[in-house]
Amino acid sequence: MKIVITDYKDVLERNLEYEKNILSEGLKDVEIVIYEYNSDQNEFLEVIKDGDAILTAFLDINKTVINRCKNLKCISINAVGYDCVDLEEAAKKNIAVCHMGEYCTQEVAEHTMSLILSLSRGIKHYINDIDKKGIWKYQSINNLQRIEGQTLGIFGFGKIGKAVAKRALAFGMQVVAVDPYVKTEEAKALNVRLVDSEYVWKNADIVSNHMNQNSTNNNFFTINEFNKMKKSPIFINTGRGSSFNEKDLLIALEKNLIRGAGLDVLAEENPNLEKNKLVGRENVIITPHAAFYSETSMRELQRISCENIVYYLKGEKEKVNRIIRLNS
Repeated sequence: MKIVITDYKDVLERNLEYEKNILSEGLKDVEIVIYEYNSDQNEFLEVIKDGDAILTAFLDINKTVINRCKNLKCISINAVGYDCVDLEEAAKKNIAVCHMGEYCTQEVAEHTMSLILSLSRGIKHYINDIDKKGIWKYQSINNLQRIEGQTLGIFGFGKIGKAVAKRALAFGMQVVAVDPYVKTEEAKALNVRLVDSEYVWKNADIVSNHMNQNSTNNNFFTINEFNKMKKSPIFINTGRGSSFNEKDLLIALEKNLIRGAGLDVLAEENPNLEKNKLVGRENVIITPHAAFYSETSMRELQRISCENIVYYLKGEKEKVNRIIRLNS
């Protein structure tokens, strides 16, 4: 039995011995291969072609990859999102796609609030003043507004959206949410009002994206939406990089359609930071897809994703945290 743990170099810079121990203790006679993806597709396909299971977070497991893997039984995603996998093709081949429903809600909500607070209080500006310019002057920035009383518009009111709302309400913010899958009573119980997108464009001081990525909301935030934002809000994205158009966001910033952006993700998982024009702007804070990260969440991420493989390959499907699609 062969299991391939594969991803980009920086993603694999974690305690892989911990994962290998879980897999080797849970399965007998298992070969564990660690493969650092280097853009050589032929080499990648050669490594995984006889794998019984693949563990990855960001690599594109598309139709070509799936059809090359003749023994593949399980794809374990060590993340909540699973849009990197061709689910239809996996289903045709009777391959389970497993992910985890929960491991980092608190971290992402805290990170979101950190971005909101940092942009609202001009923290990056003051850091640059002190660290780079030697300036000690609170009046060197304009238009700082008290966060209490501001309206936060949340897109995607799942676990993370709800956790962000809870924290924002504690700061005295007014919170509204856009989510067609949530009932009015459910939101109301949390002191949040469900609204449509147009309400957010007109009234939000801060817009925060937490939508699960799918075909209906890919490239959701474009110049068309930014043009509708009446209050020049702060834009926060700790969801998926594909949910907004980077070029349009840059235009929105330059035209003051939005007054700042906090981004934990960009269009590419491994972006060229030297060429990205969003980098280096005082009113933009970018973090390296780190919102999920803490020592606690990483252990949970590793444990659950490896246990999903163990349980599935042992035939204990009922113990798998989540199976997205499976023909059996």
